[in-house]
Amino acid sequence: MTENAYKVEIPLTIPLLEEFTREPITIGDHLRRRRIELGLYQKDVAAKLSVTTPTVWNWENRGSVDLRFIPRVIEFLGYNPIPQPEDLLGKLAWYKQVNGLSLEQLGVEMERDPEQLADWLSGRHKPCRRNRGEIAAFLANRVQSFDAISIY
Repeated sequence: MTENAYKVEIPLTIPLLEEFTREPITIGDHLRRRRIELGLYQKDVAAKLSVTTPTVWNWENRGSVDLRFIPRVIEFLGYNPIPQPEDLLGKLAWYKQVNGLSLEQLGVEMERDPEQLADWLSGRHKPCRRNRGEIAAFLANRVQSFDAISIY
């Protein structure tokens, strides 16, 4: 008998990690997928984002990222996983979120009272037509990916 007569070939199939078989939902899911794609450990990502390793673990396992770190995470990902809403106030809230701005910081950028912005973004009050126009102009000057912004 030859040596090859006793060889049994068993095909090896390595299942894909769960991170690659399902669509990421949270920012933490996106972060975990990107980290694994790059072959990095959580400590490596933590160093890149200037946070601690437990912080990265929390983001990946609990899904939410502190507002002030969202711009760094988006930069690390290389894309923005936060969908852009269609409505004007939704776009304003989106702009605030993806830029990691507090209401006070957004107020400074827009030259508005943060309390007024909080009322608009929470739905307690609706901006008048003039204010909707100013919000649309503000967003149009800062966000290139906004197509036509309706003020109605």
